[in-house]
Amino acid sequence: MDKVFKTLGFWTTIFAVMFYVGGMSMMSFIFVAQTGFFVLLGYLKLSERMYMYIFAAYLIVCFVGFTYYSTFLLEPSFGHHE
Repeated sequence: MDKVFKTLGFWTTIFAVMFYVGGMSMMSFIFVAQTGFFVLLGYLKLSERMYMYIFAAYLIVCFVGFTYYSTFLLEPSFGHHE
């Protein structure tokens, strides 16, 4: 299970680089933080059950955060570029 978290760290690194190249530096920093989180968890050698609990908590936090952002903070633009 630790290899899964190292793989998640690899993919969040790829996303961080792509966001940085695309000029979205704040999103890139968020993905760098997630990379550090996943790689650190990958080296802790926890039990499989604990890895599942941590991943479930991570998903809940992300889904609640995205729902809050898209409901209350996002202003739809429909193609208006500045």
